[in-house]
Amino acid sequence: MTRLLLNDELLDAQLVRAVGVAGYGGSDLGECLATARRIDERDLDSWFAQWTATATAVARLAEEETAAGSHTSARLAFLRACTYHRTAGVMLLGAPLDGRLVSAYRAQADMFARAAALMELPVERIEIPFGAGTLPGYFFCAAADGRRRATVILTGGYDGTVEELYFANGAAALARGYNVLAFDGPGQGRLLTERRQAIRADWENVITPIVDYALGRDDVDGERIALIGLSLGAHLAPRAASQEHRLAACVADCGAYDLYAAFLDRLPAPLANPRVINRRRVRLALARLLERVAAKPTAGWALRRGMLVHGVDDPLAYVDALREFTLKDRAAQIRCPTWVCSAERDDISASAPQLVDALTCEKTHVRFTAAEGADDHCEQAARALYHARSFAWLDDRLRPRQAT
Repeated sequence: MTRLLLNDELLDAQLVRAVGVAGYGGSDLGECLATARRIDERDLDSWFAQWTATATAVARLAEEETAAGSHTSARLAFLRACTYHRTAGVMLLGAPLDGRLVSAYRAQADMFARAAALMELPVERIEIPFGAGTLPGYFFCAAADGRRRATVILTGGYDGTVEELYFANGAAALARGYNVLAFDGPGQGRLLTERRQAIRADWENVITPIVDYALGRDDVDGERIALIGLSLGAHLAPRAASQEHRLAACVADCGAYDLYAAFLDRLPAPLANPRVINRRRVRLALARLLERVAAKPTAGWALRRGMLVHGVDDPLAYVDALREFTLKDRAAQIRCPTWVCSAERDDISASAPQLVDALTCEKTHVRFTAAEGADDHCEQAARALYHARSFAWLDDRLRPRQAT
């Protein structure tokens, strides 16, 4: 996979993730590398401290540029500070909730809001009714003329935020003439860190009120609404599309078919069997193993993150929660055209071909390769290439340049 500077594979992947949004104003290569050089890779406190220091310095620059009336420079600095605060917090994701994660995610949201206030086209902060509460998000118009346009709804994954979705897909969509609606769902961003809402498998019940909101806007063409899922969102988006049939298209980057089966595939062969793993003695042994792994700084990060996002107290309970996250018997219910991708060296997207095989709608599968520099999870080092391919497909179906 793409390697930049750090020896630890996960930390370096998070560095690539930060650098990968530079083309959309989300970071600067020099700032990222300078930060990474200061980090003690054996200490996650160092990771948080150094990214926070960079975020604070860049935010100070943004304040200075604002005071000087240099709104373009201020906007770009606020956007970079947003990414750096999010990156600072991401490695602290885990149960119990770390107060520094809450402050980091709150800071990245504040930096983005300040940048949004300086964007050329008005950006709306929205709160969409959802159950007894709301889903926080942003609505970006492709133009200020109020005409009806094709619109993409962006949904993220385990450790992303609504603000990161702007860099991951929003800016690219706006440049191609789409309106953009991005939001935090249960288990994500503000809903996770401030409202403590756990993620849920039935994402169709999350997307339906989002579509309802979009259809209520005069600047959205209700016949041209697409859903784009990123990372875990590439599992959640097809799940939503299996029941929400008002969508005109669905994009899954990178599509994961069955999360529990993917966990079993990582176990030694004798254990990778639901009948074996459900035996009491095996479960006790597995619980002890998972607890040992979860205690490791980076090797245990995914388990700790999963516990927090799913709202459970131990790693085995997190694994059990994954049983609900399957597209088996659901993928065939998707009616809209669906685009699925996978990356050559990304284990998470290894089951994308299963998803594609299960689809009965119009479907396209694109595989990104190491030769293209796009073998990372969600093509983090090659987002421009990803956008060229995914939006070429979507443009053919939604015609974003046409307004009514």
